Amino acid sequence: MPKIKTHKPTSKRFRISKGGKGKLMRTHQGKSHFRRKKSHTVRSDYDEMFVVDSAGLKRRIKRLAPYLNQKS
Repeated sequence: MPKIKTHKPTSKRFRISKGGKGKLMRTHQGKSHFRRKKSHTVRSDYDEMFVVDSAGLKRRIKRLAPYLNQKS
C-alpha cells in the first residue's frame, strides 16, 4: 500500500505533546502580527500551546497528517 502524502501546512501548525500523553496541540491564532499594541501578558499567552479537544478536528488532522505522531 502506498504512503499517504502529508498536508504540509497542517504538519507545521500541530504537534503531539511530549511526556507520553500524546495529546494533539495547536498554537494560538493571531500570533504573527498586530502584537505591538497588545500588553506583555497577552503577548506571552501567544507562546503557549493549547490542547485540541474537538473530536471532529482531531479526525480531520489525522487524515491530513497521518504520520504526525511518528518520530522522525
